[in-house]
Amino acid sequence: MNNYETVFILTPVLSDAQVEEAVKKFEDLLTSNNCEIVAKENWGLKKLAYPIQLKKNGFYTLIEFKGEGTVVADLETAYKRDERVIRYLTTKLDKHAIEYAVTRRTKVKTAKV
Repeated sequence: MNNYETVFILTPVLSDAQVEEAVKKFEDLLTSNNCEIVAKENWGLKKLAYPIQLKKNGFYTLIEFKGEGTVVADLETAYKRDERVIRYLTTKLDKHAIEYAVTRRTKVKTAKV
């Protein structure tokens, strides 16, 4: 099993309930394909670096997961078919990126406390 992280941006016109529903949809897709979700972070509404589809803001979400390589194609197909997603990026993590992700998560947890 490989480690991956995916970041996707949802359109800013959604309500909080609709954002949660969209995130849950992608989590369910991962778990139904025998993936283990390691971490999930909701970064909230952020300003985009440049306008996408005439939108200047978007809801960012990061999901780290472990799974087979074939699930990435299914996940990205689901992103393409969902009109709420305006951008996405999925990357495979090497051992250094995994270590960095763990330390970043612990720093975020201690900063929130």
